[in-house]
Amino acid sequence: MKIIKHSAQAFPTTATGSLVGMDVDGLLQVTNSFPFPAIDAPAQDGQDNQSNHAAAAPRAKANAAYQAEMIKFLREVNVDANNVGWYTSTSMGSFINANTIENQFFYQKELNERTVALVYDVSRSSQGGLSLKAFRLSPAFVAAYREGKFTVESLQKNGLRYQDILVELPLTIHNSHLLTALLHQLPAQPAKEALEFPPNVAALKSDPHLTLQPLAPNFDALDLSIDPYLEKTCDLLLESIENHHTELNNHQYYQRSLAREQAKITAWQQKRKAENASRVAAKQPPLPEDEWQRLFKLPQEPSRLEILLNSRQVEQYSRQVDSFTATVSGKMFAVRSNLLPGEAP
Repeated sequence: MKIIKHSAQAFPTTATGSLVGMDVDGLLQVTNSFPFPAIDAPAQDGQDNQSNHAAAAPRAKANAAYQAEMIKFLREVNVDANNVGWYTSTSMGSFINANTIENQFFYQKELNERTVALVYDVSRSSQGGLSLKAFRLSPAFVAAYREGKFTVESLQKNGLRYQDILVELPLTIHNSHLLTALLHQLPAQPAKEALEFPPNVAALKSDPHLTLQPLAPNFDALDLSIDPYLEKTCDLLLESIENHHTELNNHQYYQRSLAREQAKITAWQQKRKAENASRVAAKQPPLPEDEWQRLFKLPQEPSRLEILLNSRQVEQYSRQVDSFTATVSGKMFAVRSNLLPGEAP
């Protein structure tokens, strides 16, 4: 509830905080959390810059000291005070970026390799279903990130793929004892008279026997309209695919530049060998054949980390689209006889 409240209040800015709990027989239990202090960005900075400052908060030095002080206070009141990770909020599933990777790498390197990152999707949760997932960097990616080399050769050597960046962990949510006691004490008197079958969804939503109860059910799942979240996710998916093609074009430009320079070096070496052959025939000392290293400069190979992250983000959007289309298709098949009266169900 603390994570949800903090993320909703900070939206659309990214909300980040620390997770505390304990590790019991290999099972990581998150029992408490607290947000990081808000960073006062300059007034001229836009919303994107403020979000970047907030996303980088978990690895900031000031927040590291604040986190240590908060854990000290929690230990004094006999509360679980072991740092087990951090949490962040996102919108439309757009969380696979450099800030997320750097924050999680910082936690797994400095604190404990078993620390996790909880990702809460504000937009997805606003549709009626809680979207909270736990991730951890894979050991192969941590080793490659520690070396800082994401060239084609290093990726092929380590066998690293975009699927190997983040490992999604199974997550189970339990209510606290206080919340469970509150739910049992909420008044919910059953109807004394027989309820009539509602003619439509609008009548069902306006039924006083349901809307006046504290734990009234949510009928948004009965809506047959296409979810706007699905449309926005498709737009983001297309944007990520365009970014993927841009990164591919940059790499292809590097390969063309490298081929041109290598062709120049080969031509120079052949010319120097022919010149040295004539000098040897003339009984003159040959010229050095390694001067091409000083005359020519090979282009620097761009890092493949960005395209790995973008590919993983495309996969995340694709999974979201798949989950939404499955729900919409199920609704359409359920009401097929009403939409197409001439066909048998």
